[in-house]
Amino acid sequence: MQRNRTWMGLMVLLAILMLSVFTACSSDEQAGEADNQSEGEKSGESGDETATVTVFKSHMGKGTIPGSDDPHVQYVKEETGVEYELLTTPPGSEPAEYINLMIASEDFPDILRPIGGVEQTLINQGGALALDELLPKYAPNVWERIPEEAWDIVRSASPDGKIYYIPKVYLIPERAALLRKDWLDAVGMEMPETLEEYKEMLIAFRDQDPNGNGKQDELPTSGREFGRWMDHLFAMFGIAMWEGYPEWDIYDGEINYAGTSENMKAAIAFIRELYAEKLLDNETFLNKGDVWTAKINNNVVGSWYHLPANLRERYAAMKQGAEDAYVVGMPLPEVEGFDGYITQKSMGEPEWMIPKASEENAANALKLLDFFYNPEYEEFIQYGIEGVQHEVVDGKKVLLPSSDDKPVVLGMRNLTTEESMDVRIENSFPEEEQQMVKDIFKVSSKDARRIAGDGLPSTVYQGYPDIQSHKLFQEYLTKIVIGEWPIERFDEFVEKWNQSGGEEVTNRVQEWYDKVK
Repeated sequence: MQRNRTWMGLMVLLAILMLSVFTACSSDEQAGEADNQSEGEKSGESGDETATVTVFKSHMGKGTIPGSDDPHVQYVKEETGVEYELLTTPPGSEPAEYINLMIASEDFPDILRPIGGVEQTLINQGGALALDELLPKYAPNVWERIPEEAWDIVRSASPDGKIYYIPKVYLIPERAALLRKDWLDAVGMEMPETLEEYKEMLIAFRDQDPNGNGKQDELPTSGREFGRWMDHLFAMFGIAMWEGYPEWDIYDGEINYAGTSENMKAAIAFIRELYAEKLLDNETFLNKGDVWTAKINNNVVGSWYHLPANLRERYAAMKQGAEDAYVVGMPLPEVEGFDGYITQKSMGEPEWMIPKASEENAANALKLLDFFYNPEYEEFIQYGIEGVQHEVVDGKKVLLPSSDDKPVVLGMRNLTTEESMDVRIENSFPEEEQQMVKDIFKVSSKDARRIAGDGLPSTVYQGYPDIQSHKLFQEYLTKIVIGEWPIERFDEFVEKWNQSGGEEVTNRVQEWYDKVK
C-alpha cells in the first residue's frame, strides 16, 4: 500500500519537529508503538503467526504495491511467520523530504531504508536501535554473510561504536561507462584510447548520423540535471564521483573532497568544451531522469554512464528502433597527467535500520530481513512467483519484465559478489544478451577502484548541510559548463567551499579515515 499525506506545508516545521521527536523517542516508545501497531498484528520477539512488519523504501520502479493476499507476501509469511507490508513515497513526493517528515511525525515503520543522511540524525538523537546483540540471534544469515570489514565501517559511523544499520555490500563495480558499439561501427572508428580520440568520436557521432534516421538528432553524450549521471566524463580525470556527487579520495597525498581538486577543474574545462561544441547534450542540466532515460532508449545518445545490471529494459527499447543496437563498456580513455578510474563503493552505505520506537517488533523485522539473506530461499528470491515474476520455458524459469500493472518484487538483500551478479545476469537477461552484459562488467572492473572515502558516515557533515548536499558545487559546475561563468571562477568556488565549512568537514573526514584505515 502507499501512504499519501499532505506534507509540503509541514516541511517548514521539520527542523523543530526533528529535535523534539528524537529526544522523545526513547521515553515515548509505547506511544510510538501504538501508532504503528494494530491490535493482534505485531508480536514482538515471540514471532507469532500474526506478526506484520512495515518496510519503508523509496525508488520502487515499475509496479504496484502488493497487498496482504499477494502470493509473494503469503509465501514469505508461510516461511517466516511474518507478513511483509511494503510502504513507499506517494507519487510526486521527494523521497528525502518525505522520509524526514514521516519520522518527524512519529509515523515510524518497523524497518526502513535510510536516505539523505537520515540514519545519522536517528543515531545522534537516540532514535536508532542498536543491533549488535539482535543480529546474531534473529538474523544469523545477515550477520555471517556481511564481511567483518563492513561491520567495522558501520561501527565507525556511530559515536559509541555500535551497529545501528545493516550496510549495503557491493563487491564489484556497480556502474560503468557505456557506449553504442553499433554507432562506433557506423562511423568507422575504433574504441577511443585517449581523450582526444574520445572527442573525435563524439564529433563523428554528432555529424555522421550513426543512428541512421537521416536526421542530425544525435546527442554524442548526455547527463542529467545538476550535472548528474555523467560520471564517465569526470572519471577520465581521476575524480571520485558517485552519480554526479563528488566523493572523497586521496589527492596530493591526503584524503580530500574531489569537487575541489585540480582534477575537477580540468574535467570541468573539458566538459565546458563539449557543451560549447554540442558534443554534450545541451539539455543536460534540464534533463529529469525519465527524459534522460527516454533519450537513451530512443537511440539518440551514444555515450553515457549507468548500471549495466539494469540494462535489460533499456536495451529492449533500443532494439525496437535499432535492430543492430549493441552496448559495450568503454575503457576509460587516457588523459595526460591524470590517472582515471571508475569509482567503486563497496561497503558501509546504510541499507536498513530499525527505529528505536519500533523496538518491540525488531525481532520480526530482522527475521524478515534474514529470509532474503538465507541461501535456502535463493531460487525464490531470484525468480519469485510463476506467472507474475517468471514463466517456465522448456523446463527453465525465465524472468518476466516488470510492468505498471503487476506487483513489484519483494526484496531486502543488497549483497552482491561477482558470482551473484553472474547469476543475476543469467536469470534476468535473454541468453543472447548475457555475454554482452558480462563483458561490460569485465571492462568496468578493470578501470574500477575503491575510493578512500568508501563507507564515510554522514556525521562528518553535521552542521554543514550545504556541503553535504553539494549545492555550491552544482551551482558552479552548471554555470561554468554552460558558459555563463569563466573557468577561472572555479578557484572562487574552492575558496567559498572551504570558508563555508569545507575545512572543518575535511578535518572530520581525516579523523575518520585515520580511524578506519
